[in-house]
Amino acid sequence: MSPNVLGLAPLPRSDSASNFVDESNLCLRAGDGGAGCVSFRREAHVPYGGPDGGDGGDGGSVWLEADRNVASLLAFRDHPHRIADAGTHGQGAKRHGKRGADLVVKVPEGTVVRDHETGEVLVDLEVHGDRWLGMPGGQGGRGNARFLSNRRRAPAFAEQGEQRHDQWFRLELKLLADVALVGFPSAGKSTLISTVSRAKPKIADYPFTTLEPNLGVVRLGDDRRGDDVREFVMADLPGLIEGASEGHGLGHRFLRHVERARVLVYLLDLASIDGPSPARQLEVLRGELGAYQPDLLERPALVVGSKADVLDPGDWGHEAPVDLAVSAATGDGLPPLLWRLAELVDEARDVEVSRSGFVIHRPEPIGVQITRDDDGAWRVLGRQAERAVALSDLTDIGALDYAQNRLRKIGVDKALRRAGVREGDEVRIADFAFEYQEDL
Repeated sequence: MSPNVLGLAPLPRSDSASNFVDESNLCLRAGDGGAGCVSFRREAHVPYGGPDGGDGGDGGSVWLEADRNVASLLAFRDHPHRIADAGTHGQGAKRHGKRGADLVVKVPEGTVVRDHETGEVLVDLEVHGDRWLGMPGGQGGRGNARFLSNRRRAPAFAEQGEQRHDQWFRLELKLLADVALVGFPSAGKSTLISTVSRAKPKIADYPFTTLEPNLGVVRLGDDRRGDDVREFVMADLPGLIEGASEGHGLGHRFLRHVERARVLVYLLDLASIDGPSPARQLEVLRGELGAYQPDLLERPALVVGSKADVLDPGDWGHEAPVDLAVSAATGDGLPPLLWRLAELVDEARDVEVSRSGFVIHRPEPIGVQITRDDDGAWRVLGRQAERAVALSDLTDIGALDYAQNRLRKIGVDKALRRAGVREGDEVRIADFAFEYQEDL
């Protein structure tokens, strides 16, 4: 039975420019928090009604969410900035500010988010619905009504809203495909995928024609006749050459796309006369995959010879280590190949651990950290510590007393002593600086 190629091409293409982008920078900024309000109730016959300043609203957070309807990172190539809404300020009469709306940034399934500076992997948004809190919104400041106590009957200070700053990330896309075609340049990968699916890659008789991955859906059988219909996604990757894992050629940029493929097809050029023999091609391909990620060599795989119509089998060489030989030009050998791939894909799907629901990733909050600035001053890092000094008027004795007590409760003084701070050293928290003194 010949394959019924009702394939789809999920990645849009353009003759004038590439629409597939698998690497991009992304700059996120969460919304600033609104400032708390300093206000006192003043009404007729109530001259000293007490503080009634409302709280500022929290800023909106920025989330990254995997979406199966997004094909590439093209949207971030020319416009990498994403900014959430800020919270509004509090007002008198205990009127609180409005919270800023969260911003959800859609990315393709299989997007890996890295720290732009260190390259550390922060999250892997593998399947549709996976979410990651890229930047939490700024906390809204508390109004002066929140600071009323038996000791502070008329607090004349409030908290400022938390300010958020730009943060850069690096996005990398790993394609999700059932079958990945791996081979040398001009081995016939693009011709094969264009024959068995509706993918329309660029095809020419010179190396490195394929500059971007191509996806096609292969459909076997005919459900109108009651056949057992099988379907899987095939990816045509740019050709690999020896040294690709070390950065040679073009394929090194796309090796990561092989990672998520359930089944690999080593496509060997049986008609190669001046180039490496089929046995040498397989040796190089397996060597490059093993150097990049050793467990790829344990992935289910088929060794397929292409261009079987060009030379007689006797001219392939007895060393040709192929499981199947095919010709995309004549269609010879394609049905057995596709049905065998469908079986391998089904087996791989059966052994995969199913996931129930999507995953929400939230960065672990950090406590108090002590570092040194270039000029030798001590720097206190940590969201709680920075919020403790984010008051509207630290010249107010009540505000200063509150800040000192809050810093002590979260352990800033102990952390400074462990770090080696000395009497008279300058200590900085956000934009606030003071001279350290031991408590009496």
